[in-house]
Amino acid sequence: MAEIVEDFQALGERERLQLLLEFSQGLRPLPPELEGNLEKMERVDECQSPVFIAVEVDDANAVHLHVAAPPEAPTTRGFAGVLQDGLEGLPADVVLDLPADVCHRLGLEQAVSPLRMRGMTGMLARVKRQVRVATAA
Repeated sequence: MAEIVEDFQALGERERLQLLLEFSQGLRPLPPELEGNLEKMERVDECQSPVFIAVEVDDANAVHLHVAAPPEAPTTRGFAGVLQDGLEGLPADVVLDLPADVCHRLGLEQAVSPLRMRGMTGMLARVKRQVRVATAA
């Protein structure tokens, strides 16, 4: 995740938005057990678009994030893609230790609305909550 933040910080405002859109195109499809089963996922109410998240923590304590976000919401999908790529395979304790402002460190406040930033912060909060629940079990 730190590498992604550095990539964003190294760019100008316009290029940051372009990179966010590239992440939207790289959002991985849902695994078969979640495809068409959004009720098995948690909705992120802070997002304007219908975004659903499911987190798995495997036997090696590695985090795997699954996200459903509509194609007509590229900014939201971009944020989801950043989190998916940035958190994939990280140990659960590392994910839980991420600072709450990591989303703001991307430097997108001037390029996207505060409501969209709140949505990304909401996504991260849901991920951390699900990781806590999974590791407590």
